[in-house]
Parts: sequence; structure tokens; C-alpha cells
Amino acid sequence: MLELENIKKTFNPNTVDQKVAIDGIDALIAKGDFVTVIGSNGAGKTTLLNLISGTTMPEQGCVRIDGRDVTHLPEHKRAKYLGRIFQDPLMGTAASMTIEENLGMADLRGKRRTLKWGVTRTRRDHYQSILKTMGLGLEKRLAQSVSLLSGGQRQSLTLLMVTLTLPKLLLLDEHTAALDPKTARRVMDLTQNIISENQLTAIMVTHNMEQAIRFGNRLIMLHEGKIQLDISGEEKKSFTVQEAVKRFGATLKDESLLV
Repeated sequence: MLELENIKKTFNPNTVDQKVAIDGIDALIAKGDFVTVIGSNGAGKTTLLNLISGTTMPEQGCVRIDGRDVTHLPEHKRAKYLGRIFQDPLMGTAASMTIEENLGMADLRGKRRTLKWGVTRTRRDHYQSILKTMGLGLEKRLAQSVSLLSGGQRQSLTLLMVTLTLPKLLLLDEHTAALDPKTARRVMDLTQNIISENQLTAIMVTHNMEQAIRFGNRLIMLHEGKIQLDISGEEKKSFTVQEAVKRFGATLKDESLLV
């Protein structure tokens, strides 16, 4: 589904500030995989997502989605394949618009747009139905401005908006890091449900080892732009934070990874 072949990205090359962010990564993500990516600050996690989404271009290597080479496609042309959620809950929604309007715009993703994009009664009923499954009461607040929602509510709405048209690949960039622990757990449970029910292919970057172990069917650990660990199946199910510390204690310098 997603192929990364010898991907390399260096920032500020040939200067005193040169930084190799991604150092020759090879990876194959199968359709339906839910991959969690862990690593300390500067390991290359977000850069990896930027290379996949087209926000950043590699100086070496190839990125393929569903067999198509998208290495040199700009971000807006890759958008039809991808959905992405960022750490900041404010980035995924339009604060000045209502919940209904935000969902309506998300519903047009990848479709031809005209001046008549208003939400029909049928679509409104559909939005109420899917919002109800979130258990946040947002189905009763369709006409309310998104600016009035909490961070957790906005991130939950963003998750729903991004997956409304079922992207080929869902990228989650530490999407619960800015939330309090209780809200983060709720958003993660919602994330798991949406990915599972729709059989989405997803890559989730996280700074939390416990979260990386609990969710997904595959775990990748990055360090200094290289893959240090890639486990799945039964090996991942039996993997523990204690084992991670034992095997990669020197690598896990950032204590937040062990929260």
C-alpha cells in the first residue's frame, strides 16, 4: 500500500547546521496496517510523515502509494490519497464555521466543487448519525461555531472530518499530545474504532511508548533517522515498556517516551 525505498532527507546540507533527519529508510506498509511510530525528539518522526504527505521532498529515494510513484508530487496532489491530523487541535477545523459547515467542506474532499455546496437534509441527517456515535453530544450542536468547542471535541471532529471520505492512508501526527490524559484516552479509543471499523491503513506518530505498544498491529522505533526496531503480530503483542528500556535504554533518552 505504502512503499518507502531508500528515503533520505537532510536539512541545511553542507553547512555547520547540517542535520540528517531521515537516513535511508526502507519500509513497506500493507493495506489495513495500523503502524505506531515512536522515537525521541529529533528522531525523524514528523519528517517521515512530511515526506509521505509531500510537505517535504526527499533528496533521495522513492515514495509509492498504491503502486503509484508520488515522490515528486506536491502536497495538494497527494491530498486525494491522504488524511492527516496534527498535534494542534486548532489546525484541523475552521473556527469561524459551524460544525455542520466543517463537515460539509470535508465531505467535498476530492470531489468537484461548485457554488452550491450547502448541506442537504440528507447529509445533515448523516452527520448527526455519525456524530452521535462519538458520544460527545455534538449531533445536537450542528449549527454551533467550532470555536466554542474544547480541544478534545475539535480533535475528535477533525478525526471524523479526515476519515469522512475514507482516505487510502491516515497520518496521525501526535494527535493526542496536546490533550489532557482523560481526553487523550477518549480520542485514542475513537481513533481505534474508526480505523478498525473502516479497515483504514494508518501511521501514528507518538511520543508515548505505552500508547505505541497498546495501539496498532505494528510498531516502528526511529532513532537518528533510522529504523531501530520494527515489530508486528505476536512479537508486538508481547512487547513491553520494560523490554524497550532493556533493549534501547541508551536510545530512549527522552523520558516522555516512557509515560
